[in-house]
Order: sequence, then structure tokens, then C-alpha cells
Amino acid sequence: MRWFEIALVALTLASGLIWLLDKLVLARRRADYRGLLDDGSEPWYVDYAKAFFPVLLAVLVLRSFIAEPFRIPSNSMMPTLLTGDFILVNKFSYGLRLPISNKKVVGIGEPQRGDVVVFRPPHHPDQDWIKRVMGLPGDRIGYRDNQVFVNGTPMVYEEIGQYEGRRNGSEMTGATELREQIGDRTHLVLERTGLPFRDPAEGEWTVPEGQYFVMGDNRDNSEDSRYWGTLPEENLRGKAFLIWMNFDGGVDFSRVGERIR
Repeated sequence: MRWFEIALVALTLASGLIWLLDKLVLARRRADYRGLLDDGSEPWYVDYAKAFFPVLLAVLVLRSFIAEPFRIPSNSMMPTLLTGDFILVNKFSYGLRLPISNKKVVGIGEPQRGDVVVFRPPHHPDQDWIKRVMGLPGDRIGYRDNQVFVNGTPMVYEEIGQYEGRRNGSEMTGATELREQIGDRTHLVLERTGLPFRDPAEGEWTVPEGQYFVMGDNRDNSEDSRYWGTLPEENLRGKAFLIWMNFDGGVDFSRVGERIR
């Protein structure tokens, strides 16, 4: 969706400049020749600029600094997020950032362990991905035998039962659904061995300053920091907080308005 962001910025700037140029220069010139323009009409491009600039500016400010919609394209965050979920991302949780460049201009907060974040991965800077923050700067993150360790302490798990997938997530039917606890926060994860996905990456990683260790909740089907390394802070886009619709062959109204934990 980066192309949309570039197009939105370009159209906003173009319409704004036309509106400003007309106000400062072109309107005065037309007034000098009003005898030739008895109907008082404006050029079509000025008319369009005046009509669309306020709308484009409002959309740009909303998407860049308040909340931005995203669609979940894969199953890597099951069972928290499903393919076809449309979510809202808080754009100011981790600081205000400029559109396109994503450069932080105002620092507000930092990610906390357990946050679900949208970001641009270092190896695919033109794409938006979503994962959960498991490691903060300075942490030691371990992953062995389907268990996460933070600074040597294993995460606490409670088995819920077998997961029953649906539609695009049906391949995870039969996986074990677990409740994972991070501090005083809990969320659900899936664990299943013997699947024809990638081999689980095990090991221990130290998170550098200014970076984060992120993982998908679908632990056996997620390309995350276990494979491509830690996430630089400047690649963050925002914090996911709400599912506003799910469409995967049909609308699932049961997920509308569900908060992302």
C-alpha cells in the first residue's frame, strides 16, 4: 500500500498548491479580465483543487498521524488475527512519523512486550507486516521446544485445546491452542509439529539497542525475527488495536469491533 501513500501525498500537495496559487495570483488575474468571464467561472483544475484539497488533507492527516487501516494477508498471526481481517493501527502510539519516509518527528511512546505492531521488515521495505513484540532492546530471547524464553525465564502457557480452523486457516485445524502469558498480559498462540512448513528456528538472540524481536502467534507458520533478525525501531508503523471487519469469502460479523490483545 506504499503506492497509495505516495499518491495521496502527491495529490494533496498538487491540489493545495493549485488552490494557493489561485488565491494569491490567478484569481486576481481573472478579476482584471472579468469582462471576458461574465459568468464568473473558474478553470476546471481550480474548481477540482478547491473541492478535493480539504478532503485529501483530512485523509492524509488521519492516515499518517491518527489511525490507518490494514488488511491481514496471511495466517501468521492466527488465532489472534485471521486472513481477511481488516484492522486499525494507532499511528501515534510510538511517535508521530512523516508519511512515505516514516521518519519520527515527535517521540511519544515505545513498544511494550506483547504489543501487536505493523512494520516494514528490513528485507522487504516496500511491504507492511504484522507481528507481536516479544523482545525489547537489551533482552535475550530464546526459542526451544516450542517455548519462548525472555532473559532466561520461560513464558507461562495454559493449554486451551485443539484449534478448529476455517476457510483460509483450515490447515491449522488440530493445532494446539495455548494461552501465553507475558507479564500480566495474555494472548493465544498456536503450536503444531509435523506440518509441511518451515523447520522451527531454535536458538537464542540478544536484541540490540533501538531494535525489537517480533514473532507471529502462529509459531509454526510465521516468518519472523527467528529467521531474518531483529526489527529496527525506525521501521515501525504503529500499534494494531481493533478489528473493524472480516471478509474471507463473506463478512464475519462476530469479529467486528474485536480488540486486538
